[in-house]
Amino acid sequence: MVYDWIIVGGGIQGSTIAAFLVKNNKVSTDKLRIIDPHEMPLFKWTKSTGRIGMKFLRSPFVHHLDVDPFSLRSYAANHLWKKSEFYGVYKRPSLEMFNEHSQTLLQGLGLGASWHQGYVNGLDREGSYWSVRTDGGERLKSKKVVLALSINDQLQVPEWADSIKQDLNRMFHIFDEAGDFSELKMPVAVIGGGITAAHTVIKLSALYPGQVTLIKRHPFKVCDFDSDPGWLGPKYQKTYQRITDYCERREVIKKARNRGSLPSELFHKLRKLENDQTIKLADGEVTSVKEGESQELILSVDMQEIKVQSIVFATGFRPSRPGGSWLEKAIEMFGLPCAKCGYPIVSQSLEWCPHLYVTGPLAELEIGPIARNISGARQAAERIVQSI
Repeated sequence: MVYDWIIVGGGIQGSTIAAFLVKNNKVSTDKLRIIDPHEMPLFKWTKSTGRIGMKFLRSPFVHHLDVDPFSLRSYAANHLWKKSEFYGVYKRPSLEMFNEHSQTLLQGLGLGASWHQGYVNGLDREGSYWSVRTDGGERLKSKKVVLALSINDQLQVPEWADSIKQDLNRMFHIFDEAGDFSELKMPVAVIGGGITAAHTVIKLSALYPGQVTLIKRHPFKVCDFDSDPGWLGPKYQKTYQRITDYCERREVIKKARNRGSLPSELFHKLRKLENDQTIKLADGEVTSVKEGESQELILSVDMQEIKVQSIVFATGFRPSRPGGSWLEKAIEMFGLPCAKCGYPIVSQSLEWCPHLYVTGPLAELEIGPIARNISGARQAAERIVQSI
């Protein structure tokens, strides 16, 4: 069997491109394969957002997986969701409604029939086709391939944490699936200052009031979005597209991303929790951690020591290129062009080489700072669909 399209990755990015291809009649579900290690689309997204207790998305209601920008609004009206499921001036959707809309869309398109559970561990050419190898020993052949890889498994943990044995009941990254909230000993420190840390602290403070300290390196950065909305259209994109030096593009992306920021309602919630003495806030750089005599963890934060029983890292992801060794081999084998930062140099239609496309983080040197977001997934899908 030769497929028309294989999409590697079934998260937000892969599911969006799948929906756009099927809805625009570029492929039928029997000629499409989505390869992903989990049992269903958006598995990691659903688990991670649920885990931190996210109530509303950061992005507005027009950013979702469907082709029609107003699809989510129509869905809400047709299914009698309350107006309160859209938050604030940008009408940011509730996580519950967004997830239901996404799953209804994907099921309605019959994408379950295209799903192939497994890890990809190789990419080859066989004649005029791509051959994608999986850990189950299968070789799936396709005319076109989209790499929709995320950095979600590249968890960033500060180096100072290496000095003590990482017992998963006492110290874990919030997105480490092996870590368990219910096993945490109190009091607990959450490390990080952005939106994930904020959600995590709010959730933990409801479970363990007065027992949670948020330690952050800098004062809160309050921003509605994780990059200026000007990046969604020609306002900033036009100038960005004129930049021919990819090192310069990387610097622009770094500056444009509001890393470690959070929207105003979470900021106000944290301040209220602090005023009510439900949480403690500490500013400063953690320089070391050691175990005390009664096995407590002692964190050195600038000029003070903070004693806790558990540590949760909400410190994001390593920025290195996703894909690991199998992608490294493909880059060498097919001479795929990369910038100094290791990320792909691709055409405007997101082709890395003929019939091999990228979306998500791998597309960011072309799409810009929004590439990893839902809006970036939509723009990538539009570009790919229009180019065929």
